[in-house]
Amino acid sequence: MKIIVDFDRCEANGVCVGIAPDMFELDDDDQLTVAEGDVAADRVADAEEAVAQCPKAALRLA
Repeated sequence: MKIIVDFDRCEANGVCVGIAPDMFELDDDDQLTVAEGDVAADRVADAEEAVAQCPKAALRLA
């Protein structure tokens, strides 16, 4: 399972960073970056929470 970001919708609010800072990061230009690779099995719940809490619905799991 991977995290997919719709950068056209993302406003870099940082809600996802607050939920899972090991998976999401805002760079110096306030651009969202996502950890590469599959979401670890023990981190799926946090990834799902980040997707659910995104205020712009810019995240999804695939």
